[in-house]
Amino acid sequence: MTVQRALLSVSDKTGIVELGRTLAGMNVDIISTGGTAKLLLHEGLTVRPIESYTGFPEIMDGRVKTLHPRVHGGLLAVRDNPGHLQQMTANNILPIDLVVVNLYPFKQTVAKPGVSEEDAIENIDIGGPTMIRSSAKNHRYVTIVVDPADYEQVTSELKKNGEIPLDMRKRFAVKAFEHTADYDTAISAYLAKAFGK
Repeated sequence: MTVQRALLSVSDKTGIVELGRTLAGMNVDIISTGGTAKLLLHEGLTVRPIESYTGFPEIMDGRVKTLHPRVHGGLLAVRDNPGHLQQMTANNILPIDLVVVNLYPFKQTVAKPGVSEEDAIENIDIGGPTMIRSSAKNHRYVTIVVDPADYEQVTSELKKNGEIPLDMRKRFAVKAFEHTADYDTAISAYLAKAFGK
């Protein structure tokens, strides 16, 4: 898959500026959220903030920002299904080819001495896992990257071949589901302890 449009939304900012520069140098349309967008804009990159793409502001202290049909339609559309393509056109949904997401630092948060239950719950990421799962499910058309250690593989493939091969998309999809499974396991273990269950 060639990459024409990417969505970048990371808590761990390691390597994201360099990746953003590489994508910008390839004329990739970059959509981004919150702190990631601010960082990339500060570094001089052209970025489309998520609210300008969805037409809907981030609300509820950032709890709702990527949970939108223009995001998930762009991730989940089957690109060779005429009905899906027609619905994308009718709803002004653009395909998103690359998703780079890592999640709120739940494990690090709950490892802090004296962390409150409220702080722990605020660090349960909702939009991130949803984008990861949508992208991984649709790996036939979308590349999902959850680990900054994989950025170099992505940029190397794009520079060398101009696209991300299917075998890499499959590997990254498996890694993505492992990532969300580990994340949910950490949350359920914390809540079970906190709630005395």
